Amino acid sequence: MPHADAQLIEVTGQAWLLAQPFVIARGAKREANVVVVRVSDGRHSGRGEAVPYARFGETVDGTLAALRAFEGPLDRARLSDVLAPGALRNVLDCALWDFEAKRAGLRAWQLAGLPEPRPVQTAYTLSLGTPEGMAAAAKAVPHLDLLKLKLGGPGDGERLAAVREARPEARLIADANEAWTEDMLAPFLEAAARAGVELIEQPLPADADAALARCARPIPVCADESAHTSADLERLAGRYDAVNIKLDKAGGLTEALNFAREARARGLKIMVGSMVATSLAVAPALLLAQDADWVDLDGPLLLKRDREPGLIIKNGWISPPEPALWG
Repeated sequence: MPHADAQLIEVTGQAWLLAQPFVIARGAKREANVVVVRVSDGRHSGRGEAVPYARFGETVDGTLAALRAFEGPLDRARLSDVLAPGALRNVLDCALWDFEAKRAGLRAWQLAGLPEPRPVQTAYTLSLGTPEGMAAAAKAVPHLDLLKLKLGGPGDGERLAAVREARPEARLIADANEAWTEDMLAPFLEAAARAGVELIEQPLPADADAALARCARPIPVCADESAHTSADLERLAGRYDAVNIKLDKAGGLTEALNFAREARARGLKIMVGSMVATSLAVAPALLLAQDADWVDLDGPLLLKRDREPGLIIKNGWISPPEPALWG
């Protein structure tokens, strides 16, 4: 007999306290606010988690209301026809991947036609702060070898130098979250190169990034706020060397996998990132992260307490999820 169609049976908003304030150029947060859904056919169920992001005009309340009013098809292949990219589509897409895997008695990676996933190394984020504070934070995690510095404009050269001095052996990447101006590009990119930084994310505002095509880039520059889906790739040409693919921006794992294929075909490097969230949001991104040049999926490490069961993360290495969590 054919399987019954999946139904959206649970929609919740959740707040997860952070171990310490998370500070970027746009502000600080003390909790991760997420949306979780569960879909079921009465026999099998699947879960997804997403983070509505104010930078993209999303709110938890708005996403919850849209989910409760959603009357479109719970069909992963058709979601992109009825929903725009973003947290709303992501939470449904990931829940449907989980549902389909459990209904088929397979793992999500098998459904996607991917190799069995292996552990990947995630970056660990250092919140924006004084050079001395960021250096101390870097020293406090000697067991983590890949660090991501949040930058904020004035003083970034000193921040980069201080963290490098504190952790001479560590791999470093950095994220300016659109905080630089065009006249900061050359000196700060040079400072990043001197500090041995491997990558700088989104130095300029998304609506002002044309200047990147006119600037020498001594290290790779990665699009984040400027790149949501594969449809954005055309305008990135000449401006960026890499893209940060996030499920919440792409609107789910389905488009994210396509985005990664298209980006590789254009010769771009790939970072896989996520918003600050629990293991349930990060788990699907681990399938995408297998072929990434950089992985930034440290959300569970930033929480005071993760959900159970959660991902196993040891010394910065994330193991693939168990079926009880996702996929």
